[in-house]
Amino acid sequence: MLVITRKVAESFIIGDNIRINILSVSGDKIKIGIEAPKDVKIMRTEVYETICNNIEAVTTEKLPDLELLKKKILKK
Repeated sequence: MLVITRKVAESFIIGDNIRINILSVSGDKIKIGIEAPKDVKIMRTEVYETICNNIEAVTTEKLPDLELLKKKILKK
């Protein structure tokens, strides 16, 4: 894991086209802005984990094309 220290109004770049901006810091909360192409999926970890857990739960029902379903859900 790379740890980066930034102040408000500073930013850093991921790859060639994703910029993370530090907007504000208040107590133990940090507000960030993310500039990325529209085709880059950005979601909170807990949302992603919920989607994956739901797909895994459905998997036990032996439904066809679950990988396709997972790709479609994460594509939105």
